[in-house]
Amino acid sequence: MAGVSIAYELSDAGSVVVLEQESRPAYHTTGRSAAMFLESYGTPEVRRLTTESRADFDAAGELLKPRPIVWVAPPDQIAELEAMAAAQPTLEPAPRPEEFCPVLRAGWCAAALLEPGAQEIDVMGLHQHYLGGARRRGARIVLDAAVRSGRPRNGRWLLDTAAGPVEAAIVVNAAGAWADRIASALGAEPIGMRPMRRTAAVVRASGVDRNWPIVGDVGETFYFRPEGVGVLVSPADETPSEPCDARPEDVDVARAIERVNEATVLGLRSVQTAWAGLRTFAPDRQPVAGADPAAPGLFWVAGQGGYGIQIAPALARLAAGAVTGKGSPVPAALSVARFRS
Repeated sequence: MAGVSIAYELSDAGSVVVLEQESRPAYHTTGRSAAMFLESYGTPEVRRLTTESRADFDAAGELLKPRPIVWVAPPDQIAELEAMAAAQPTLEPAPRPEEFCPVLRAGWCAAALLEPGAQEIDVMGLHQHYLGGARRRGARIVLDAAVRSGRPRNGRWLLDTAAGPVEAAIVVNAAGAWADRIASALGAEPIGMRPMRRTAAVVRASGVDRNWPIVGDVGETFYFRPEGVGVLVSPADETPSEPCDARPEDVDVARAIERVNEATVLGLRSVQTAWAGLRTFAPDRQPVAGADPAAPGLFWVAGQGGYGIQIAPALARLAAGAVTGKGSPVPAALSVARFRS
């Protein structure tokens, strides 16, 4: 999503080439994301980017579908729920969360909050909006084009890729879990990106109402939502990983089912399908955007963590503005400079 969104934003300003290491776009985390549009989720900077992205989602068509989220708290998470309520005034008390999701187990939930304006995101619809739009504006998408190395020469970059040599005035590092590896291949200093595996599964269940909200605990140890003939469940895991084609571990799927069964009367057992993706965080868990002050001509759009889809429009505009010099300055909290001495 990062690559095609900034390609879209830049393709009106000049010639753009997207180098995709896989044989098809969105093969990794973007294509495996069960993303939500949550204006209450994340740091203040992430929440601002999310709010600033809303108009883009609305303008692009039917990419959002209402799906409220109920944040539930067992007794040992009450303090975290109170902190969430204080920090995020858009959330509403939900004294009877079982009215929104009747399968919640009686007595398990001590308190809850409701975000009524939450939305499901059509992730692939958004990706196709950017990919198709970039192509219509003249951007070229090159598949199977992993970057092997690169070096600056006479004010330009010379890149050696699996699809052949590429020369460019500007390089934007939007490589997700591979962002640090790309930096090293270009002779730049890595930031310390940390890819984290996130697991999800669809489990068969009876009596599921497609209008149920998403339900997640405030401590972020599980979430579930209706999905087809069952429910989508996740243990909300963050397992450190090398950049790779992530695969689900049976223990993580079992943990998700166990936690959802503890909080509900669903009695989940039969897994229909499971998958995993990598959410990549910078050391301070804030996105990274803009120019690398130690490597002229190198820009970053990386470290979006679990927010990359919902902030894609605003982050792409911000990063594109840094490339062209025509946008708003990148806030210090998001800049590459915070990692450079």
